[in-house]
Amino acid sequence: MTSEPTPLSGRTALLTGASGGIGRAVAAALGAHGVRAVLGYGRDEDGAREAAEAMRDAGGEAVTVPADLADPAAPTRLVAQATEALGSLDILVANAGVAVRRPWQDLTYDDWARTLEVNLTAPYQLAQAVLPGMVDRGFGRVLLVSSVAGLTGGVIGPHYAASKAGLHGLVHFYAPRVAPHGVTVNAVAPARIRDTGMVPGTDDDMAALPVPVGRLGRPEEVADLTLAVLRNGYLTNQVLSVDGGVHPR
Repeated sequence: MTSEPTPLSGRTALLTGASGGIGRAVAAALGAHGVRAVLGYGRDEDGAREAAEAMRDAGGEAVTVPADLADPAAPTRLVAQATEALGSLDILVANAGVAVRRPWQDLTYDDWARTLEVNLTAPYQLAQAVLPGMVDRGFGRVLLVSSVAGLTGGVIGPHYAASKAGLHGLVHFYAPRVAPHGVTVNAVAPARIRDTGMVPGTDDDMAALPVPVGRLGRPEEVADLTLAVLRNGYLTNQVLSVDGGVHPR
């Protein structure tokens, strides 16, 4: 019996939110491990193209597919397109998300509904669509990209915090039910990651939101944890923070 990490070379993946900073970093990391992937994106076609190029440059294969995950039909359609392109799906990284920051007093129902649709309902639909095939084949990795806001409430608003906390509930429900079939379900919870839609700037932006390690995180550091989780067949039912020590657990 070996304790070596599970090799991912030749595996197939669906990565949503591929056009953002974390998505591009995860795509490159998947490529470095020889993964073939469909990269889903919302509006940023150029960002998705850059992610695909980074993945190919690293040694993987990539196809980009647009999908507005606020559309209730989009997640199931995206899985069908990915399956058609790749044959089957071994890995799901549900990374797409929206974060409209508003004072809680000004939050509208439309803000709430769109955030929950993209951040929680779409990952649920994606998981529902991919898990049966993973169970049948005896291998699968589902990773939901959450946020420390799902643990602490954060600063974006109740809509965002609730959507991310809901992902943790999905992890804890699915994981023990599919674990006997070689399928793991986990979440990573980043915070204060630079070069993303939420923190587009530099370490100078840290003053208002201090980080114990003394700097902002990098998308590549989230990707590094993501790949460690995907390669580990014994790690499941966990929400793993990558936040520079903001929220000790």
